[in-house]
Amino acid sequence: MAKQYQSEWTKKVPLKEQLYIMKRLFGYTKRYKRQFIGAIVAAAGLATINILLPRLLQVFMDRYLTNQSATTQILLGVAVLYGLGVMLKAVTQFFQSFLFGMGSERAMEDVRRDLFQKLHQLGMRYFDQTPAGSIVSRITNDTMTLVDYWNVFLSLLVGSFSIISAFIAMWLIAPKIALATLTFLPVLLIVIWYYSSYSARVYRRMREKLSQLNTKLNESIEGITIIQQFRQEKRLTDEFEQVNADYLKTREAMIRTNSLLLAPIVNLLYTLALVVVLSLFGISALHSFVTAGLVYAFTTYVGNFFNPMTNMMDSLSSLQDGMVAGRRIFRILDQEEYAPAQNPDATNEITKGRVEFKHVSFSYDGEHEILHDVSFVVEPGQTVALVGHTGSGKSSIINVMMRFYEFYEGQILIDGHDIRSFPMTELRRKMGLVLQDAFMFYGDIASNIRLFNEQITDAQIRSAAEFVQADGFIEQLPGQYHARVIEGGAQFSSGQRQLISFARTLVTNPKILVLDEATANIDTETESMIQTGLARLRQGRTSIAIAHRLSTIRDAELILVLEQGQIVERGNHESLVAQKGRYYEMYQLQNGAE
Repeated sequence: MAKQYQSEWTKKVPLKEQLYIMKRLFGYTKRYKRQFIGAIVAAAGLATINILLPRLLQVFMDRYLTNQSATTQILLGVAVLYGLGVMLKAVTQFFQSFLFGMGSERAMEDVRRDLFQKLHQLGMRYFDQTPAGSIVSRITNDTMTLVDYWNVFLSLLVGSFSIISAFIAMWLIAPKIALATLTFLPVLLIVIWYYSSYSARVYRRMREKLSQLNTKLNESIEGITIIQQFRQEKRLTDEFEQVNADYLKTREAMIRTNSLLLAPIVNLLYTLALVVVLSLFGISALHSFVTAGLVYAFTTYVGNFFNPMTNMMDSLSSLQDGMVAGRRIFRILDQEEYAPAQNPDATNEITKGRVEFKHVSFSYDGEHEILHDVSFVVEPGQTVALVGHTGSGKSSIINVMMRFYEFYEGQILIDGHDIRSFPMTELRRKMGLVLQDAFMFYGDIASNIRLFNEQITDAQIRSAAEFVQADGFIEQLPGQYHARVIEGGAQFSSGQRQLISFARTLVTNPKILVLDEATANIDTETESMIQTGLARLRQGRTSIAIAHRLSTIRDAELILVLEQGQIVERGNHESLVAQKGRYYEMYQLQNGAE
C-alpha cells in the first residue's frame, strides 16, 4: 500500500484530468462566491492603491519640492493623504487575505463534510480494501492541501493585477521606457516555466521520501512491543536513518532550487531592469529635463512589476499537490461501493424476532463463494450458535444478516418478511451486536453506554449496567458512570470493556441479539462473570452467537457447524456429541487442551 500511496504523489496528473479536477474543486467555491469576489475586488483595489501612492509623491515632488513652493499646509495635506492611503492599503490587504482565506476554509470544510458523509454511506467491502490510515489522511491532510491549492490562484491573481497595473502606470508616464521594461517579461516567463517544471519533479520526489518516512515511523510506533521484544531497535534505527537521510537530500534539492530560482533570479532581473530604466532616463536627461518625481514613481512601479513574481513562482509548487489531493478525494466521493440498500417502501417492524435463512449464498468479491446454500431458522427467544474453524463462514453469516454486505442468492427473513423490507433504522434499533473487541469512545462510561442517544436516561444506563453485572466495577471508579474513558478504553480490562459493551447493547432493548465471539478475548477468571452477564442478556431474546469456546454455548437450542461456507452438522450439544462428527472432534480437542 505504501508504494501505491507514493506513486499517487509522484506521478504527474494528466492535463485533461487536471482540468476536470480543477472544475470540480472550484465547484465547492460557488457557495462562497461573495467572499472570493470580495477578495478579487480587494486585490484590484490594492493594485490601484499601489499605483496612486507613488503618483501622489511624484506630483508632490515635481510640483512643490523642485520649485520650493511647498507650504506647511501642503506638506501636512500630502502627509495625511499618503498616511490615509497606507492605512487604506493595510485594510484592503486585510480584507483580501481574510475574505479569500475564509472562503477557502469554508469550501474545504464542505469537502471534508462531504467526505465524512460519503464514508458513512459506503459498504464494509470498501473499508476491507482501504487502510484506515489512508482514509484519515485524505480527510485531514488532503483537504488541508486544497486551501494551499486555492491560494495559488489568489497569488496568481494578485500578481497579475500588480504586473498589469504597474505596466499601465509606467506606460502613462513614460511609454518608451515602459516598453523597454516589458522586454524582461519573456525572460521572467521562461524562468517561471523552468522553475515550475523542475521544482515539481523535486517536490514530488520529496513527497515520496516523506511518505516513506511517515510509513517507517508509523510502523515503528505500532510495532514497538515486537521491536523491543526481538531486539530490532538497531535495524529499525538504521533503516529510519537511511530514509531520513534520503528525505534530507530531497529537501536540500528543494532548498537549492528555491535559493537559485526564486528571489535571487527575480531580484537579478529587477536590478537589471532598474539599470536599464535609469540608463534610459539618464540618456533622456541629456536632451530634456527629467523630474525626480517621475524617476521615483517609475522605479517604484518597476518594483511593483517584479516583486509579485517570487510569490507567484513559490506558490506554483502547490498546484501539483492540490491536483493529487483532489484526485484522491474524488476517488472516495465517486466510490460506488455503497452499503446494502433497503427497499424504498420499507416500513415493516420487528415484533417477534424470528430469523430465517433460506438457501443464502454470498461472495465478498463476486468470484469466490464464502457461503453456499445456507438455511436455518431461529425461533423467537431461541439461541443459535455458529461454530467452525477460521474461514468457515461464521462471520459472513453475521455480516449479511446485519446488512454490512449484500447477499446475492436466497432470502433472509425476519418475522416472515424479507430483510430488505425493514427500514435500516428499524434493523439497527431492534438488532443488537456485541463484537469480539469492545470499542470505546473518548468521553465517560455513561456516554459510551448511551452512545449519544439522548432519549436514553441515566436510570436506564444504571439499570442496564446492573443487569449485566457491570455495576460492580463501575461504582468503584472515581466518578462512577462519569469516569473518564481514554482512547479505546485502554484503562479497562478486556472483561470490563466487554461488560460495558453488553450494557450498551442491552440499553436499546433489542429483539435480536448477535454475539460475534463476545468472550474470545476474555481470561478464564473473568469469563464466569461475563457468562452470567451474557446469559442474562440473552433472556427473552432471539440470539445468534459465534462461539470460539464450545463450553459457552452448550445450552444453545441449535448449534450449526460450518465448514467452507456450508452447514455440515446441526443439532443441540448432546446430539452433536453423540454423532461423534466434526463438532465432537472440536469439543474433544478443546477439552483435551483445557
